[in-house]
Amino acid sequence: MNGHAILIDNARVLTLEGPPGPRSGPWHSELGVIDQGWVFARNGTIEAVGKGRAPQMEMHEGESFLAVDASGLVLMPTWTDCHTHACWTGSANRIQEWSELRSGRSYLEILESGGGIMSTVRSVREASMTELSDAFLHRLTAMISLGTGTIEVKTGYGLELESELKMMRSLHRTATEVSSKFFPMRMQGTFLGAHAIDREHPNYVEYCIQKMLPKILEEFPCVPVDAYCEEGAWSPDDTERLLRTAKDQGCPIRVHADQFNDLGMTVRAVALGARSVDHLEASQPETLDVLASSSTIGVMLPICGLHIDDRFADGRGIVDRGGSVAVATNCNPGSAPSPSMPLAVALAVRKNGLTPNEAIVAGTWNAACVLGTQGEDATAMIAPGQPADFQLLDGEQEGCVSWELGSAGPRLVVIGGKVAHQRAVAMQHIENPFDEDADGTTPDEA
Repeated sequence: MNGHAILIDNARVLTLEGPPGPRSGPWHSELGVIDQGWVFARNGTIEAVGKGRAPQMEMHEGESFLAVDASGLVLMPTWTDCHTHACWTGSANRIQEWSELRSGRSYLEILESGGGIMSTVRSVREASMTELSDAFLHRLTAMISLGTGTIEVKTGYGLELESELKMMRSLHRTATEVSSKFFPMRMQGTFLGAHAIDREHPNYVEYCIQKMLPKILEEFPCVPVDAYCEEGAWSPDDTERLLRTAKDQGCPIRVHADQFNDLGMTVRAVALGARSVDHLEASQPETLDVLASSSTIGVMLPICGLHIDDRFADGRGIVDRGGSVAVATNCNPGSAPSPSMPLAVALAVRKNGLTPNEAIVAGTWNAACVLGTQGEDATAMIAPGQPADFQLLDGEQEGCVSWELGSAGPRLVVIGGKVAHQRAVAMQHIENPFDEDADGTTPDEA
């Protein structure tokens, strides 16, 4: 075959077209809706988007052509899951701990007995890179089936150099294999050596900043760097030292802050120019004032609140103050064991106070801004020249994605112009559509 093309016709299209940069104010809920429209992509790039029914498309000799009648269903960009910890092994231990928590044992007791995050750390340290890659690929498959087309994955279950490098290499190997064998899945690895303090390692903070970070950057230059700032974990002072060092090396910086206590790290992160501050469940009103007046994006992680303690960030407060928010799954074995962006979006409406439209922007465009994938090759916009990453929802109104809980996901997921997942959708495959009698009408001529 000499390429591949796909046409989605008769859809309600959410283009997400709008201004560059994180969306706020009225743009936070603007979806760029085409009530009835079509999208045509060739070789992974969107060539044309239009209103009404699609014109006859020019077909190339030897080209595989796929036509889909959407029958009025919603077509929108794939989700960008901008905060996950999806690369881990040892789920069985965490499931057992979850049962113990339900039976009344405290998380502190589990931690003191060597469980919690350190249980996952031990499992990851013992795992081979192949075992890590296989476990991650299993979760990635589920994420794709639920409409995710771009994903960020953090390290942080190694907490020592070789294991952190193993995690980064595993992520990059998986991304390369998926892209070469199936479709160009976009994945971003983030160094989170500051996920916790390894109490068994003497002077862990200095080890992370002075040894681990330089070695990580030798192999993965300018990789994003994140840290978990909280009582019992990284202090604001140590977190700021790490992030300043990373920024000086050209790395984008992010931080987990205010999950349980507002320690002032959000304000420091804004001053440092962090791309995002994630969690924010305990942020004070004056902290939200500072965040909302900056270009730093607040990332909502509502599955975490659902799973552990029913506390949720004040997304409504950030948006009403003029700020920008994103939403992500936080997929991890301890506090958010879910691969589902539709669930995260639905909870962002119910628990973070976003409107359904705001939540869609938060899970697509603003999430892409967190990862820096909203530039010329925007993965969160349906427009000519952009990557052909889109999903066909199982409903004729976009509100269905936040209304429904525990859905089976979209009917069709396309990544890089190739079908990554499909169910219950009528498609017409034309393996060799070249017809010398065709009139040659192109989208531009129609």
